[in-house]
Amino acid sequence: MIKDLQHDLRIPTGKDDRSRQRFVASLRSHVLGPMAESMRQRYRKHYEPAYEKAQGSPPTDGAEVHDLMIGDEYFRYYSSVRYNAQEMAFRSVIPMIDKSLDELNERAEAVREGKGGKAVVDPDLEVPRNVSAIDVHLAPGSYHTEFSDNNDVGAGAVYDNAINVFAFNQMGLNMDDIGHTMSNYIRIKHPDFKPERILDCGCSVGHNSVPWKQTYPEADVTAIDVSAPCIRYAAARAASFGVDVNFMQMNATNLKFPDDHFDVVFSSMFLHELPLKDIRAYLKEAHRVLKPGGLLLTMELPPNSNLEAYDQFYLDWDCYYNYEPYYKPFRDQDYRELYSSAGFEADQFFEFQAPRYTYMPEAEFKAIVESGSEYNERSGVLGEGLLWYGFGSWKYGFGSWK
Repeated sequence: MIKDLQHDLRIPTGKDDRSRQRFVASLRSHVLGPMAESMRQRYRKHYEPAYEKAQGSPPTDGAEVHDLMIGDEYFRYYSSVRYNAQEMAFRSVIPMIDKSLDELNERAEAVREGKGGKAVVDPDLEVPRNVSAIDVHLAPGSYHTEFSDNNDVGAGAVYDNAINVFAFNQMGLNMDDIGHTMSNYIRIKHPDFKPERILDCGCSVGHNSVPWKQTYPEADVTAIDVSAPCIRYAAARAASFGVDVNFMQMNATNLKFPDDHFDVVFSSMFLHELPLKDIRAYLKEAHRVLKPGGLLLTMELPPNSNLEAYDQFYLDWDCYYNYEPYYKPFRDQDYRELYSSAGFEADQFFEFQAPRYTYMPEAEFKAIVESGSEYNERSGVLGEGLLWYGFGSWKYGFGSWK
């Protein structure tokens, strides 16, 4: 159900630790699988027909479905179990990290120094309130808190180990399948595109930064995040794989890079953590630092406008119950308009869905990329048939750098 982390920052686990983590991973799998399907069938059988009979048409958006379901006892039970499973993912890893934090900090520093891990921390950076004011994803202390004065990596270790439990082996061996899927989609779709500089924004511990360097080994890859512990951890983590990525503590709404500098600006599951004003600020900054012909690529969940009402409701659960207040407001936006308002031309906007790159042969992935995938309820939902959604735009058009 879950596998050991594959890098030099692995934390020793006892039988109790492993049993606890496997139980939580199994519970999450059950919640997002059989329980979620039972809830969907309950809605189809009872609530949708009753609403259509009373109103003359079925619900048109997720908010209407939420209003119908919020009083349902099964939905409440489902939400309670899912909420508790989220908390349990962190509780299953924090004690073992606490016990070995000093040693882990020293080991991470040794890996960075010994293997060339690059971490630039900005002591003057003010962590934005969308991170500091709430325990995002129910993570105790969010992802920025320093737990020691010894080049602390604790929050990064919590994130890395907790997502290993959270994802129950659905996001790749090193939780890096999103990065591999997005970068290889671009490689296959645009074989003439040879980026020299790539920027990953909101990188957390670099799960999806490393794959860009592996896909484009000649490129210089930089990854940024507002969390100092995550940046330190990410640099050691990447170095342990022998992958050269530059990690920097920086706010993506104020990029410390010159104009026309990068060929790719990428982010994954990042925009939904930002208030709308910060999303717009980031997109403008991305446009500024991209070279003409450069690519702004975003991996997220699809906009609500692409989905039927029930699927909107299901994906919006995190906004209501998982300390992600900007989740639904972001997904209610017109992504093309967000890009256009930042300076990208509307006709350059594209969106796609792709299967998980690391779960299938290259030839099969390539065939699906070339034929395309239709939107369905598996978009962004962990489990079999999972599809990742991405959207992007070329600054002034693909090939305009020539």
